[in-house]
Amino acid sequence: MSFLEDKCSLFPLVKPEEIVGFSCGDSDLDEFFTRDCFAYANELLGKTYCYKLDEDSQKVVCAFTLANAGVRVSDLPNARKKKVESKIPHIKALKDYPAVLLARLGVSKDFRSRSIGSDVIEFVKLWFLDPYNKTGCRFLIVDAYNTPKTIAFYERNDFKMVFSSEQQEKDYRHLNSDTALSTRLMFYDLMRTAEDFM
Repeated sequence: MSFLEDKCSLFPLVKPEEIVGFSCGDSDLDEFFTRDCFAYANELLGKTYCYKLDEDSQKVVCAFTLANAGVRVSDLPNARKKKVESKIPHIKALKDYPAVLLARLGVSKDFRSRSIGSDVIEFVKLWFLDPYNKTGCRFLIVDAYNTPKTIAFYERNDFKMVFSSEQQEKDYRHLNSDTALSTRLMFYDLMRTAEDFM
């Protein structure tokens, strides 16, 4: 049993006072969770959840934001399109595949080195396969910070790069070659998890 399952409960994050004192050590993420996520929720652009300790309901262990998204394969180069569609039967091929975007994920500095980030990803994978999920969803996608540590974290959680090079991704995003990519688009095919439970 994971730390989150054993010691925490999941809550939607509704008011700023529910996450007072939370810090994951990244100023951009901290600002998002303590301030910006509420504006996203008000505009129906994302929904933020947090796990809190059962023994101290004020202590936020981690927070994450989800949003509806899609993988538009019709705009991808042929090799990339084949990579994304590799396990989808040809008869079911679409121009866009439904996805959920893991828009933000932050683990409190106080709870590092407990695999909490990986446990959140596993939870989201299973949550979107749940028979009571209200929508179809084939992929879990993330715009991962373009740092070796962050990319390696998502790769350990079975995410793959949509683009094999930064230049391909810059071309797709219509960015100049000399523009630095702050994030890299990565995906996980939820059928991999579904097959484990069939």
